[in-house]
Amino acid sequence: MSDAIHASILLVDDDRASLLGMQEMLSNVGARIVTATSGEEALRCVLDDDFAAILMDVRMPGIDGFTTARMIRERKRSRYTPIIFLTAASEDFSQMFKGYEAGAVDYISKPVIPEVLRTKLAVFVGLHDMNRMLSAELAERALTEQRLRGSEENLRALAAHLQSVREEERIHIAREIHDELGQALTGLKYDIGALAKSGMKEEAATAERVQALSQAIDRIINSVRRIASGLRPEVLDEIGLAAAVEWQAREFQRRTGIRCTVDIPRGFPDPDKERSTAIFRIFQELLTNVARHANASRVKAQLTDGESIDLVVEDNGRGIRNAEIESPTSLGFMGLRERVLAFGGNIEVQGEEGKGTKVSVSIPMTAHQPVFHA
Repeated sequence: MSDAIHASILLVDDDRASLLGMQEMLSNVGARIVTATSGEEALRCVLDDDFAAILMDVRMPGIDGFTTARMIRERKRSRYTPIIFLTAASEDFSQMFKGYEAGAVDYISKPVIPEVLRTKLAVFVGLHDMNRMLSAELAERALTEQRLRGSEENLRALAAHLQSVREEERIHIAREIHDELGQALTGLKYDIGALAKSGMKEEAATAERVQALSQAIDRIINSVRRIASGLRPEVLDEIGLAAAVEWQAREFQRRTGIRCTVDIPRGFPDPDKERSTAIFRIFQELLTNVARHANASRVKAQLTDGESIDLVVEDNGRGIRNAEIESPTSLGFMGLRERVLAFGGNIEVQGEEGKGTKVSVSIPMTAHQPVFHA
């Protein structure tokens, strides 16, 4: 095993013979031994290395052991390094107390008993090795968590990018359907009407057939408008979020027969396009969930603004269960969460059996939206 992965012990004594003797005693402790013959040299060693323990003579010329220990304790890197003082057997308790005040964790009296020295230092070497392994494990775990957070942010940014791309595709398709197909059908209806007026009025069967064709074209035009609105409501782009939410509530009520009321304060300001789209799509998804799963007869929605855009949708249906909210198969709620989290917002779902479900969505007005770079 190389020195780089051995624990290190610092021996500090101005008596070189004593240093050599302690080195010999500790040769089989399994640690790299570093020696210093003065307090000044010991301080330089502490700057360059981490030690499992420091074994230091109290009485040395220049900076003595007490002062050296205090200075070692003042440095962040070595603040918690165990210091054991070597002292003469004749030292009184006041000197020992002074050593503990300076930061010592133990005293060993001279002459040193090899077994005692090895046993005590082996404990500190073991603790140091355990601490080093724990630090490495924590660092690896922190790195893993950082990578996971990065992956999560990248996935969220990708999801937001895909939502944006899909929304742009919807806008394009809705416009193509409305402009091309809608105009073509309107022109065809006009031509059929003109043909009927130009000379076929006396033929009842032909007139009836022309009328049936005109009615069929009307139905197709209405279907085109409905499909285009489903892809991207014109009202969202032309009039704004508040009007689009009110329109969607009316459409929902007309289509399902479930009463839907919306409370929006007068003068509600339109947020940016991304937030408007997100809130509108969330509202659509929540109404779809009510129609499919809630068995409700009434829905109330509230849209407010401030530092965030807040949407609350509440129904009087069966009440969603917690297991349904947290279920990995609840892809609808997962999609809602991702839409909200993309803006740094939050979504809260509360259900009470037999009394209904309440969903609260909050999207900050100034939160940074993650950006995906293709």
